[in-house]
Amino acid sequence: MSNNELVYTSATSLAQAIRERKVSSAEVVAAHLERIEAVNPSLNAIVQLASETARAQAKAADAALARGQLIGPLHGVPVTIKDALETAGLISTGGTLGRATYIPPQDAPVVARLRAAGAIILGLTNVPEMSYGYESDNLIYGRTNNPYDLARTAGGSSGGEAAIIAAGGSPLGLGGDFAGSIRVPAHFCGIAGLRPTPGRAPGTGYLPMLGGLVGMLSQNGPLARYVEDLSLMLPIIAGADWRDPRVVPMPLGDPGQVNLKSLKVAFYTENGIVPPTSETAGAVKAAAQVLAEAGLTVVEDRPPCLEQSTELFLALLSADGGAGMDMALQLAGTQQVHPALQGLLESMRPHALSAAEFMGLWYRWDMWRSVLLSFMERYDVILSPVCAYPAMPHGTTGQHLAAFSYVQTYSLTASPAVVVRAGVSPEGLPIGVQIVPRHWREDVALAVAQQIETALGGWQRPLI
Repeated sequence: MSNNELVYTSATSLAQAIRERKVSSAEVVAAHLERIEAVNPSLNAIVQLASETARAQAKAADAALARGQLIGPLHGVPVTIKDALETAGLISTGGTLGRATYIPPQDAPVVARLRAAGAIILGLTNVPEMSYGYESDNLIYGRTNNPYDLARTAGGSSGGEAAIIAAGGSPLGLGGDFAGSIRVPAHFCGIAGLRPTPGRAPGTGYLPMLGGLVGMLSQNGPLARYVEDLSLMLPIIAGADWRDPRVVPMPLGDPGQVNLKSLKVAFYTENGIVPPTSETAGAVKAAAQVLAEAGLTVVEDRPPCLEQSTELFLALLSADGGAGMDMALQLAGTQQVHPALQGLLESMRPHALSAAEFMGLWYRWDMWRSVLLSFMERYDVILSPVCAYPAMPHGTTGQHLAAFSYVQTYSLTASPAVVVRAGVSPEGLPIGVQIVPRHWREDVALAVAQQIETALGGWQRPLI
């Protein structure tokens, strides 16, 4: 395969080609490093590049294969990692100045599992400071640009991941999602992303530490150009590490064994908070039509109480008045904070609650979640927009927080979700759709996403 073919091939196909010795890991890694060299100056997506280490590990992977030794399902396949996950040997900043030179002594468990599966880490990718924000911009590395329009954001907090994957610099990446941090960048950059059910994989080694409320709703997961690669990574990172108390040892289903025609899907194009663009609504309708034609039962319906999503989400986020983030910044040794994070913290200060008020809010949240859970008794999948708009100009996401209510809803319910490209805006920007199954049924969401990707084309190459 030519370099051009290698950098746009799925990780699943690359892994097979390497195993069958149709191509060497050294060739695959070299092709991706060449692509990174070509596009990263414009994107600023990869912030720490491990080129020499990656080349050496690729040669070692080829030598091991020559001896008949297969390390794992990602043997010799290059990957990238969000710079919120500790990665041994690389400066791991979390986007905050206090950790501008910090090199962790060991990998976060999910990173270690990728290495153990044979993956070769190309580098770390850009994030907002402390992964708080829908734009990947910080005082250490600056901002990441969208490969479909450099004047627009790639999203956050896994924006660097999404940008470099969309542009062919990496076939597969590892991100994390609290309030859409995998789903929004996947939507903005036209790739596929999976937020597993919180508790599916450990969050140990993530900055900020995933404890408390944020930890309950956060989950590490994969990003890729192709849905099949999300299915490839999930079993590798899933399971207890005996450190993260949130992890639940639930069995994983196989997307290939899902009977699509047995599924009942509810779809909606508008949530009563912010109406989406007509093209966004059209993408959801096109995806719903694809599923109906495939024999699924598809009904236009939406859960009640969606209109409360943003207000409830922001109330929970602000309940401590920003004290938790203040503590995280202090522990990191950060004294100067990015203006976007500083602005968010200042907006949170007036909304701090007493313990009694917070318990009342928690009770209200539980009642709200119960209503949405009862809706899922009637459906296997919900299909909706990811965001009201496609990728926004730099510096504007904070003005449109309610546009992200489509992902905030399913963060509040601690649901899994898959995003896959299903349309395009008049400006040529990708539009994704959000596929939300019942808890722990990532296999169902992946099977549905695969159907949509196959019918509507999924990721499309940017001009960069």
